[in-house]
Amino acid sequence: RGGHGMRWAHAAAFVAGWVALALSLLSPLDTLSGELFAVHMVQHEVLMLIAAPLLVLGRPLPVFLWAFPTTWRLAVGRASRARVVSRVWGELTRPLTAWGLHALALWAWHTPRLFDAALVNPTLHDFQHFSFLATALLFWSTLLHARAREAQGAAVLYLFTTTVHTGVLGALITFAAHPWYPAYLDTAPHWGFTALEDQQLGGLIMWVPGSLVYVGVA
Repeated sequence: RGGHGMRWAHAAAFVAGWVALALSLLSPLDTLSGELFAVHMVQHEVLMLIAAPLLVLGRPLPVFLWAFPTTWRLAVGRASRARVVSRVWGELTRPLTAWGLHALALWAWHTPRLFDAALVNPTLHDFQHFSFLATALLFWSTLLHARAREAQGAAVLYLFTTTVHTGVLGALITFAAHPWYPAYLDTAPHWGFTALEDQQLGGLIMWVPGSLVYVGVA
């Protein structure tokens, strides 16, 4: 019946989001991310700045819900209205909470100890990507679905502050006097970069293209 309220634009965004997600996690980007820090930054940017907002614009929750049998949909609906579930979900989807969780994930996972640990531990690496994607989905959902004028004004503020703090992180990585991530000391030279040059390029990718996306959406 009219796609249950879904439009072709929603479907296109939904499919494009999954394509971007596959590009980030299943393409050579994933393999090369262990060789070059700059490629790793491209992978993360695709995950958080392309796949996540496209999936949000594709309205994935209604799509997934309509994929279930009617009895399952009713059960999910009843569960979602439970006080504990609605309270936790309401807290997670508050713009300030979503903004803070996304910022925490970005800064925590780019500390040298956690970043290098994720490179050598596949389970931890998967959790790193999950935390980036999950917090990005929360972040974009609270902003892109803002309707009231006041909510849209707050969304611009959250985008601006995200531009600032991600730009600061990118600048710190770019202008570091020495490599932060020892894991790339041996692999980056195979591609014609020193580890510091590789890190500088990765920092610029986070800093400049990433900031342009946030400013453009704002």
